[in-house]
Amino acid sequence: MTLPQTVPIREIREETRTIRTFVLDVRLPQAEPGQFVMLWLPGVDEKPMSIAHPDPLTVTVARVGPFSTALHGRKVGDALGWRGPYGRGFSLPEAGPVLLVSGGCGVGPIYFLAQQAVERGLPTTVALGARTGLDLPYVARFRVLGVELHLATDDGSQGERGYVTELAAHLAERATEPPTLYACGPERMLVVLHRFCREQGISGQLSLERYMKCGFGVCGQCAMDGFLVCQDGPVFDAAQLDGLRDFGAAHRSATGRRLPIR
Repeated sequence: MTLPQTVPIREIREETRTIRTFVLDVRLPQAEPGQFVMLWLPGVDEKPMSIAHPDPLTVTVARVGPFSTALHGRKVGDALGWRGPYGRGFSLPEAGPVLLVSGGCGVGPIYFLAQQAVERGLPTTVALGARTGLDLPYVARFRVLGVELHLATDDGSQGERGYVTELAAHLAERATEPPTLYACGPERMLVVLHRFCREQGISGQLSLERYMKCGFGVCGQCAMDGFLVCQDGPVFDAAQLDGLRDFGAAHRSATGRRLPIR
C-alpha cells in the first residue's frame, strides 16, 4: 500500500454554501479526468476524492459528513495527506460532439474533462444542475472555457427549472449529431442518464461513487456486483452497467454492510 504524502494546502476557494475547492502544493500531470486520489486527515479518516485539476492537484468537496466537515475547517497552509491517482477515468472520442453532465459536487471531474475536450477541439456542451442557483458551482469557470453551458435548478432560480437529467436529454435530442455523454453526480441522476443512453443508442460514460478504504482493489469495500469501483471504475461505460443489481440500488458501509441508496 502506498503511504500518503503530506503537503500544505495552497489555496481554498468558496464555490457555494456547502462546496469548497482545495488546491494542494503538489503536481499530478499524469492524472486523467475521472480518476481520484485518497485524501487523508490525520486522526480523522481517509476518503476518495475526484481530481478537478492535476497541476496543481485540486479537489472540490461538498460538506456532507464528518470527514468533509473536518476538511472544510482546514486553512491555507494546513497539511493534508494524499495518495494516488487511482481508478479508470473518462475517455474522449477522436471526433464528434460531447455532452458533459454534472449534478452538485460532481462538477470537479466534469470540469477537468471539459478542459481536455476544449483543448482537443471537440464541440463541448456542459449541463450543470443543482437544487438552487446558490448551489451551482464552477459556472464562471465553465464560461471562461468557452463551452456551450446550460444550467438547471430544481426551483428555477437559475437556468431551466427542473432536473439536469431532463435538460441533458433535451440537449442530446436536439443535437444535429448524437453526442457522447459523460456524467458525474448523485447515483439516482446517473441511473436516469444510463437509461436514456441505452434507449437512445447514445454512447455514455458515468462516474460512480462507493465507500473505499484502500483505493486499489485490496479491501473489497467498493464491490458492486462483479466490479470493484476503485479499479474497474469509477468511470463505467453505460453498457457495463446493464442489469447490475447494485447500480442505483445499494452501496456498502464502512463495515461492509449492504445499504440502500437514498
